[in-house]
Amino acid sequence: MTRRRNLERHRHSLAEIRDIMNSMKTLAYTETRKLARFIGSQHDVVHSIENVAMDLLSFYPGILPEAQVSTPVYLLVGTQRGFCGNFNHTLLKQLDSVQQEHDHTPPLLVAIGRKLCTLIDADERVAVQLEGANVAEEVTAVLGTVVSQLQSLHKGEHLISVTALFHSEEDAIVTQQLLPPFTHCPPRSPPHAYPPVLNETPQDFLGGLTDQYLLAVLHEILYTSLMAENQQRVAHLEGAVSHLDEVSADLARQCNTLRQGEIIEEIEVILLNSADLGGNPQETQNAGKSQYMSDFFQ
Repeated sequence: MTRRRNLERHRHSLAEIRDIMNSMKTLAYTETRKLARFIGSQHDVVHSIENVAMDLLSFYPGILPEAQVSTPVYLLVGTQRGFCGNFNHTLLKQLDSVQQEHDHTPPLLVAIGRKLCTLIDADERVAVQLEGANVAEEVTAVLGTVVSQLQSLHKGEHLISVTALFHSEEDAIVTQQLLPPFTHCPPRSPPHAYPPVLNETPQDFLGGLTDQYLLAVLHEILYTSLMAENQQRVAHLEGAVSHLDEVSADLARQCNTLRQGEIIEEIEVILLNSADLGGNPQETQNAGKSQYMSDFFQ
């Protein structure tokens, strides 16, 4: 009896945990639906700015700043919360690969997301640790903090190159250079016969375009990473909920088996008491069977 009651209590606790995880999965799925509306528009904005930059550079290819010695800064977009599997670990693994392939200069790391910051808290390369976004509405506030921290690292003549590492919607790690800007845009021939009419110098126009591009692409990166985070959370919690359902079903079978054993013991006690009192064994046995069937189907 005691063992069955312990199993029942354990099964009840698992059911409560299962309901909590299922609610978290539902919230994460709802967030992915909301982010899908933002990401499409943000992709279009970034693509438009890149097209303008490529048009401008096709007429004025010499206005891009010359490559200079700079401190590499890696912007790592991790997770603010857990239940995302190896999301942050794969990000750090990709960072090591990128650093070995491209640059042996000790970089500075700007980490976004509480769980990621916990993983690399003891890393001497970490220059800035920032809170991440829990929901889409918090992305703008996180973006403002990121821009402020990058500006502080870019003080005076201390030049930096900024490369972002983040998860795409297809769960692949994307490495994208942000500063110097537009280096990933392929060169092309002028699409028109005449250069664009500008109210300022091409260099100044490119500078203003760079500011708009950085804001747009950082928005895109943070939205995309948050989408990937919630997608992994949905998959991770779905597996956990399925596992809890299997464990709960197994505990239910064990409880039924123990209850059947208890009922059989009760029948045996009734039969023994009836024999001691000199009653009709056949009638007592039939009564015991009826009681067993009644308790079994309740």
